[in-house]
Amino acid sequence: MEKHGEKRSTFSGKLGFVLSAAGASVGLGNIWRFPYLAAKYGGGIFLLVYIILALTFGYTMIVAETTIGRMTKKSPVGAYQSFGKASWIKFGGWINAVIPILIVPYYSVIGGWVIKYLAGYVMGQGTDLASDGYFSAFISDGVSTEICFILFSLFTVAIIYAGVRNGVERVSKFMMPILVVLSVIIAVYSVTRPGAMAGVKYFLIPNMDNFSWMTVVAAMGQMFYSLSIAMGILVTFGSYMKRDVAIEDSTRNVEIFDTAIAIMAGLMIIPAVFAFSGGDAASLQAGPSLMFITIPKVFESMGLGRLVGIMFFLLVLCAAVTSSIALTESAVSTFQDELKWGRKKATVVVGAIMIALGSLSALGYGPLAGVKIIGMQFLDFFDFLTNSVMMPIAAFTTCLLVSKVIGVKKIEEEVLHGEGTFRRKKIFNFMIKYLCPIFAAIILLSSVANAFGWISM
Repeated sequence: MEKHGEKRSTFSGKLGFVLSAAGASVGLGNIWRFPYLAAKYGGGIFLLVYIILALTFGYTMIVAETTIGRMTKKSPVGAYQSFGKASWIKFGGWINAVIPILIVPYYSVIGGWVIKYLAGYVMGQGTDLASDGYFSAFISDGVSTEICFILFSLFTVAIIYAGVRNGVERVSKFMMPILVVLSVIIAVYSVTRPGAMAGVKYFLIPNMDNFSWMTVVAAMGQMFYSLSIAMGILVTFGSYMKRDVAIEDSTRNVEIFDTAIAIMAGLMIIPAVFAFSGGDAASLQAGPSLMFITIPKVFESMGLGRLVGIMFFLLVLCAAVTSSIALTESAVSTFQDELKWGRKKATVVVGAIMIALGSLSALGYGPLAGVKIIGMQFLDFFDFLTNSVMMPIAAFTTCLLVSKVIGVKKIEEEVLHGEGTFRRKKIFNFMIKYLCPIFAAIILLSSVANAFGWISM
């Protein structure tokens, strides 16, 4: 096992980076958040706007963060401070580093819920899982949720403990192909159900009548979270990237992978719910209610419910694990770099933080249901704090760092290592200087306004 001071860990090559970065991107947000938003904000037109933003805003931020990581060979705190000691630069590094430490505990709680449902389908409890009140009864049971959460957390920590190549990369190479195969199978099954084709048309065919400014805002927010921007992950993974690996080419592959899985998630869920509800898009509710209440009811009504339920929740588990290991790896890397700890010690400490903070979220709907922060349960509060407040601020500081301190010229020089051209250089330069900071500010303001009930999203 490596000790601090030894040569920094690296991915074995392009495939290791792409699958690990794609694994970080493809998570619960793709599978439950994307279909819900697509259904709510216009179906095909939402999908079109999302793809355009992913190819511009998303691409720019992925390239910027990955390049900063590879230039410095450091995790976010050290990477930022390599370019100056100004207080805002230090702040930018630390906020990128703290985000994954705060996200992975509550994310692991939801991963625990997935384990519970997968186990339920394996044991043939599909009817129970689809019954009214099952989910609320489960999350209210503090013991059950805590056990499932700890199982998921320990699995994640064990992978990180094994190292970058033996843990993160190996698991990503194993799980991502499984995830792709399962998503194709479930999508094909879903779109062939009676009445499902109306959902397919709604999701894939753009209709300008369904377009609004909120379509853009929602797509922007989803793309932001979906691609793991501003979580410190891409800076960390960039620091593990070899100099001869093409950054732009790898970025394009991550974009394609992530967008393809988001589309597959839409084809898995929207047509099935449409068929189940008789074409009512309102049945696609946000968050847990879609994944853990609506979907089991859909599976129960479709036939082959047990088999499809097993495949679906296995798919979701793979997505959850690949994202949780990316978040945890970013946190561990920060502890290694900033505190000069070895990997073992850093992993154990991060694991302890996960258990401590995650237990608040795991128990937040049960024994700790009476404790709220600004009217939110612990899980909802941590989600709001990281996704709605910290991540847009982190992205904004990255834009400033690249455009005002590092300079787009140095980014270009780093990108050109490993490839002869920087094909989307003009898009990158324009986005990072002008549009990305504005987009980050829009996401911040709209998300906060929505959380406090000033606007409805």
